Amino acid sequence: MAKVKTQYVCQNCGANSAKWIGKCPSCNEWNTYVEEVIAVLKTNLTTLKPLTTSATLISEIKHLQEERIDTLSSEFNRVLGGGLVPGSLVLIGGEPGIGKSTLALQIALNLDKKTLYISGEESLQQIKMRAERINNNPKNCYVLSEVSIETIINQIEHENPDIVVIDSVQTLQTERVESSPGSVTQIRESTALLMRIAKEKAIPFIIIGHINKDGNIAGPKVLEHMVDTVLQFEGDRNHIYRILRATKNRFGSTSELGIFEMQGSGLREVNNPSELLMSQSDEDLSGVSIAACVDGIRPFLIEVQALVSSSAYGTPQRTSTGFDLRRLSMLLAVLEKRAGFRLGQKDVFLNIAGGIRVDDPAIDLSVICSVLSSDQDISIKKDICFAGEVGLSGEIRPVNRVEQRISEAQKLGFNQIYISKYNQKGVNFSKFNIKINFVGKVEQVFRSVFA
Repeated sequence: MAKVKTQYVCQNCGANSAKWIGKCPSCNEWNTYVEEVIAVLKTNLTTLKPLTTSATLISEIKHLQEERIDTLSSEFNRVLGGGLVPGSLVLIGGEPGIGKSTLALQIALNLDKKTLYISGEESLQQIKMRAERINNNPKNCYVLSEVSIETIINQIEHENPDIVVIDSVQTLQTERVESSPGSVTQIRESTALLMRIAKEKAIPFIIIGHINKDGNIAGPKVLEHMVDTVLQFEGDRNHIYRILRATKNRFGSTSELGIFEMQGSGLREVNNPSELLMSQSDEDLSGVSIAACVDGIRPFLIEVQALVSSSAYGTPQRTSTGFDLRRLSMLLAVLEKRAGFRLGQKDVFLNIAGGIRVDDPAIDLSVICSVLSSDQDISIKKDICFAGEVGLSGEIRPVNRVEQRISEAQKLGFNQIYISKYNQKGVNFSKFNIKINFVGKVEQVFRSVFA
């Protein structure tokens, strides 16, 4: 017989305590402990269970090659690694209003397979209004507004859909535990039940999850360990671009990137982000340069904008949008120490066009060229792009996938590209029609670009 007792569980990290605590010792958050009822089964730990399964030699296991389900969205398929795997759980997280529900409903409406869309946040009429705005001709999409996990499982058993979408996991509740929806215990138990039915019936689940103020998916950390794929839907609500990244993927790479454009009729896939992330201005403006970046295996060109001005206060400002501020400070120190440019008493503002964040170190060369272009008020020719990492000694370090960067620049009509001279080994540059400038120090770049 089960003995019922209570414990206090942190709603941010999942840590538990026998008594209430004001500040969680695990995540240092205040007022996050909530009392929850748990049931402890009385078992005899000294009694061993009879052996029901046996170990199998790995060479004797048969390999089952299951076909992935095409979502009819090339960007979504790219991030997943080729499509949905039967029986997998895909968790999509993102800020409120970023477009998580729109993305999930759009995928459900466009599929040729039978889809069950379950919402615990919106009524059927609200879902209908959104569906009419996204797709006027839904094919095999069934909608259910429910939060009880037992009712949802019964509906899945009855309808037997090919794909299930749940919006959101924080609204679900099960009768197995006596805590409120959104609590750590409810999220953990509800996800465990969904995972069991997904594996038994080989149905892929797309689950939407909320995030906390730190940007992490709300609920216990075990939630991200239980699912097969964790996708982050990022972007600034003031910009139209949305980025889909995979932070965990058991069936593909975690370095892929999908770009969408938010429109009134839903999310539009951006197949060529390079043309959208660069301005089409005809004027020669200082402080603007183009960087050849790679995210995963996808090359694209992006515009780097810099503004350098005299500081009006004693302490100069360093502001960066879409680029690591600490790395910007390091690059400014390299310019002052190795190249002799006096930027210590000047304000420096840096912006990556399009509202996206870039972590590729190959953008370093473009950043320092933009800064010096603004400082000297000399514009950089529009047919030049850059791809190189800058070291602390002022050397231009090689970058990976340099052939893809050069091909992308050539495809978009650029006439010159600056790369590290250490990238010459093992690459056949004769097949490119673009002029390739090999540089080893930052001084060489400045003399060539601003001559």
